[in-house]
Amino acid sequence: MGLSWQQGPLADGAIGHFLTPHPMPERLLYAERLRRRMRVKFNGAWIADSENVVLLHEPGRYPVAYFPRADVDAQVLVASGKVTRHKDLGDTSWYAVRAGDRTTERAAWEFTALPGHATELQDRIAFAWRAMDAFYEEDERILGHAADPYHRIDIRNTSRTLEVRLGDTVVARSEHPVVLFESGFAPRWYVPRADVDESRLRPVEGQTFCPYKGLCDYYDIGDARRAAWSYRNAYREVDRIDDLVSFEPDQVEVRLDGTRLHLEPGQKVVPHGIDRGLEVDEAEGH
Repeated sequence: MGLSWQQGPLADGAIGHFLTPHPMPERLLYAERLRRRMRVKFNGAWIADSENVVLLHEPGRYPVAYFPRADVDAQVLVASGKVTRHKDLGDTSWYAVRAGDRTTERAAWEFTALPGHATELQDRIAFAWRAMDAFYEEDERILGHAADPYHRIDIRNTSRTLEVRLGDTVVARSEHPVVLFESGFAPRWYVPRADVDESRLRPVEGQTFCPYKGLCDYYDIGDARRAAWSYRNAYREVDRIDDLVSFEPDQVEVRLDGTRLHLEPGQKVVPHGIDRGLEVDEAEGH
């Protein structure tokens, strides 16, 4: 999300372009100091603690935090001997992470043959998000995946008419939907439940988690699988969409003021999974 995900300016599917006289590189990586204290917990121990984290943005990936070696407990890193090659940043050496009676393979890495323009990442360690127990900024756990400081959500009321159909059946019709604008994503339209024929919504098992909005429930509509969704306990920062319903324009017919909406790059979200050990109560209690 933000800079490098979906439709963001550094993403492969960017909807804008840089106004420069010469062609830009196909891939742009961006690194900057996070300017927040970040910590990593593994097997009950704090294994990294730094106020000098560098955040790396690269196309199609969530931001990745790189810790100075001096701020990582050196005893937890076990060299694996495995080396891969990053297409932009060269050789990548991998480590297992060991603390107490627990070891996780390929849980950390560093770049060992960086090009001259990327020395800001020299002698820095990154940890695989799902391999760790938790990441924290100060004393607050960062849920889901690394937060992007350039990520933003704006929610706006509108008097436009949104209608949702499956064949000849009207599933929803609203003259006061809200639209959610999220960095790197196409706009999403949400409808109050009073404007939805809920008899057409069939709840399905399985939820996804957004670190900015909370837990998401899904619904089938007829033969259209996961054609609608709702954040039934949305985080307070986005409570204007709490318990509203949104619809996938590639699964059902969605019309805005009579014009049919179509799936855009950045609307089809590829889930990346959630934290190891993240409980539903913890996600809902953010």
